[in-house]
Amino acid sequence: MSPWVVTRAIAAPIDRVFDTVADITQFSRAIPHITKVEFLSEQHSGVGTKFRETRLIKGKETTTELEVTELVNNDRVRLIADSHGTVWDSIFQVGRAGNGTALTLTMEARSRGLIPRVMTRLIRGMVQRALEADMNAVKLYCEHPRQV
Repeated sequence: MSPWVVTRAIAAPIDRVFDTVADITQFSRAIPHITKVEFLSEQHSGVGTKFRETRLIKGKETTTELEVTELVNNDRVRLIADSHGTVWDSIFQVGRAGNGTALTLTMEARSRGLIPRVMTRLIRGMVQRALEADMNAVKLYCEHPRQV
């Protein structure tokens, strides 16, 4: 199955955009439907950081465990989640775009077994909408920093 790819042009410096997606605490502030983050590792940033993220999806709380597996400052951060027979591999990549930043999210789903593969195909549209909403929220957060 082809990956999901979502790109946003953000009128903010590259380091602000990168820090927003690479720092789990900031990311959870940017995404309004993330209700809780629990760190599962002693470290709270960088490669090896493990955390549990709780989100509201269609009015229900859903919890996912993720790990930061790659981080190149002001370039890209990779998050991996292994859930219900599918590995969700997400890469946020930043690059200069005029006076602002281009942020691209590429997500791949690698399912093990027939049922997870079918389920992933069935929720493809819902995943696309969720990724679009996340990227819109990051754009808004970076362009209009809130006092936290």
